[in-house]
Order: sequence, then C-alpha cells, then structure tokens
Amino acid sequence: TLHPSLSDVLWRKHRALSRQLTVQMMQNPQILAALQERLDGLVGSPSGYMESLPKVVKRRVNALKNLQVKCAHIEAKFYEEVHELERKYAALYQPLFDKRSDIVKAAYEPTEEECEWKADEEEELTEEMKEKAKVEEEKKDEEKEDPKGVPEFWLTVFKNVDLLSDMVQEHDEPILKQLQDVKVKFSDPGQPMSFSLEFNFEPNEFFTNTLLTKTYKMRSEPDENDPFSFDGPEIMGCTGCTIDWTKGKNITLKTIKKKQKHKGRGTVRTVTKTVPNDSFFNFFTPPDVPESGDMDEDTEAVLAADFEIGHFIRERIVPRAVLYFTGEAIEDDDDDVSTHHSLCVMASSLS
Repeated sequence: TLHPSLSDVLWRKHRALSRQLTVQMMQNPQILAALQERLDGLVGSPSGYMESLPKVVKRRVNALKNLQVKCAHIEAKFYEEVHELERKYAALYQPLFDKRSDIVKAAYEPTEEECEWKADEEEELTEEMKEKAKVEEEKKDEEKEDPKGVPEFWLTVFKNVDLLSDMVQEHDEPILKQLQDVKVKFSDPGQPMSFSLEFNFEPNEFFTNTLLTKTYKMRSEPDENDPFSFDGPEIMGCTGCTIDWTKGKNITLKTIKKKQKHKGRGTVRTVTKTVPNDSFFNFFTPPDVPESGDMDEDTEAVLAADFEIGHFIRERIVPRAVLYFTGEAIEDDDDDVSTHHSLCVMASSLS
C-alpha cells in the first residue's frame, strides 16, 4: 500500500496529465473533424431505427421506457436522502466553521499548537534558514500595527474567485470588509428542499441589517412532461431580502444628470434621475420567477448566473473558504475550468 501522501501526489499528477491530454486532443483539428463526421452519421438514426422496428418490439421498448421513469423516481428518492445526509453533516461541520468565524473576527485567538503548520517549502529549509526567516517575520510584525483576527477575509475570498470578483465593485469593498461570516442553512426535515446563504455583518454605516439572506428553492423529482431529463436536484427559484440602507448610502442606486431640451421653447434643463448601479448587493434582489415559468432571455440569463453563484458559494466557498483566501483552491478550479473550456471549444466546433 502506498503512503497516503504519495498516493495523493500520484493521483494529482495523473489527473493533471489527463486534463492536459484532453486539452491537446480537443485542440486537434483532425480529432474534431472525426468527431463531427461520427456525429453527422448519428443524426436521425435513433428515430429512424425505432420506426423500422416491428410493432411488437416497439411495445416492449415502451415498457422499458416506463421502467426508466420508475428508475428516475427512485433516483429522486436517493437525492432526497442525500439532502438529509448533507443536513446531518452540516451540523457536524458547523462547530468548526463557527471557530473559523471566531478566529477571523478576533473573537478567539488560536493557541500555538493550533497555529502550527508545516508548508511544503518549509520541509527543505535548514534550521538556520528557518531561524533567519522567523527573525525577519517578527521584525516585520513589530513595524506594523497588531491586526485583529484575519482582516478582509471574506472580501479577499470573493476577489480571488472569478465568478464572484466580477460582481464586486470598488464601492462594495468598504462594506464587504465588514462581512464576518457566510453560512449555509438547509431546510428542516419534512419541508420542501431548499438551502439558504446567510451573510453576517458587523454593525456598519451603510445599512442597519447585521444579517442578509438568500434562499434557493430546489426540486428533486422528475418532470412529468420530461422525466428522462432528470439529473438530480435543480434550483427552481430564489428569494433575497430587504436591505435597510442608511440614507444616502444605497450603493445599488446612483444619481445621474441628464440635459433635456424643451420641444416648443427650445430651452434646456437638467434633469436628475436615480438609476440602478452595479453592485455585489444586487445579489439580494434577484428577479422574480413568474408562476407560469415564462421568462424573457435576459431574466433567464440573470437567474441562471444567480443559481450558479449560489450553488458555488454553497458547494465550494463556504466549506473551503481558507483555501480560496490563500489561493490554493483556485489552482484546482483553474484545472476544472481549462478542461471545461476545451469541451466548450469542441462543442462549438461541432455545432
């Protein structure tokens, strides 16, 4: 049996090599052409083949499809139980996340033992080099004011993630510096499947809330009209919260001045208008999903991006926040993105 750390290294190298090969293959025009030819040959073949089958065989295929629908309903039950497990383990993680929050906001000072961490680079350092580095570090610390907790922790996390950094404007940063914690809360047993993101802020000059929330409603059952499309729980809608802005501090709005010319008299006057402003805090006022489900393309695009962000915060950011703060988690995400990009290139080439 391999030593765990060595296994992990080998696995990571294998995964990186696989991704590199995928990237190279997807950039090869001959491979793309071969895939295109293969797909062209498949167009219409399933339906044509089905039409050619004897009636008695078609009946049996219909029976198989009915079995597949029953499989989809069992799969839905499986995901419901997964949700129950997520909630169970969320309760086990929470004390660790609470301690993380206490360290970040300086409510708790970790012990020397808790702060010990052997980084990869330190393994090769001699004792003399370590001592020299320690002296220099202490000297730097003496020159600076003693900071409390981990300053700008969540702001740094958000700015380190492309998906979130695009949302964060310069005028958002003073407020996000006051963000103390981000939590995920799952729906209670017996309630419709959902999860909420909770953003806890220090008292600040911008709004009176200390808690901002965003709730995502989910569905884990096959669509009656399209049961074969079921691929696990999906986000169906979301609701934000009202931000109680201090007068004159609402950064989601801006005032613009516009000159208007009177048609009859020809005089010009200046009109002041309040218009929406780009801001991270627009995240808490998503567009409504009509009961009919009919939406224009812009609304669909906004909600699709919103759902992706909410899912990413729940699945990646909250559980691994410190690794996004240091940048260590971003390398893994970049690998995933490069593979995803290659597949997108392939898809666009085949379309």
